[in-house]
Amino acid sequence: MKRLLAVSGPSGVGKGTLVKTIIKKRDDVVESVSCTTRAPRTGEIDGREYFFLSKEEFLRRIQEDDFLEYDEHFGNYYGTPKSFVKKTLKEKSVIMEIDVVGALLAKKAFPECILVMVVPPSKEELMRRLKGRNTETDEEIAGRVARLEYELSKIDEYDYVLVNDDFDRALAELEDIIDGKKVPVKNKKK
Repeated sequence: MKRLLAVSGPSGVGKGTLVKTIIKKRDDVVESVSCTTRAPRTGEIDGREYFFLSKEEFLRRIQEDDFLEYDEHFGNYYGTPKSFVKKTLKEKSVIMEIDVVGALLAKKAFPECILVMVVPPSKEELMRRLKGRNTETDEEIAGRVARLEYELSKIDEYDYVLVNDDFDRALAELEDIIDGKKVPVKNKKK
């Protein structure tokens, strides 16, 4: 059975690495390709990194209800096209690496969407990982950690929670979710 998964979690938790590893490892799973109205960057190819649309085309597709979710950031629109997801699900499972807001909107538009929250073992470990990347200032790191509280406040709306304290175990658990072998968190007996 082909599945649609929305994988969310705080910056630095390792969700991108998990998703990229699954995509490389399995030929029955693809990462969703989003639409955007921003211009392509050097080396980006339409249909691979994004589907690059004009603002008019994007707005028309909003009116046609062709997005599982969409949002506007810094004057550009970004969204997950239903048409791409539905077509791809006929042959492969689809993973969206997406923020909490987008994941919840996708679930509303496509109730079969499986929500997976990847969380760090602790706030301290997340801070260590973010600082170790050497890609953000201390102020940016503080902002990302502050966002953690909001993201974790939505955890009860997710079907699964993966603690990324051991990458190989988290990867195996994500594969089990794709394969339908794991019981959703909210259905587990406490």
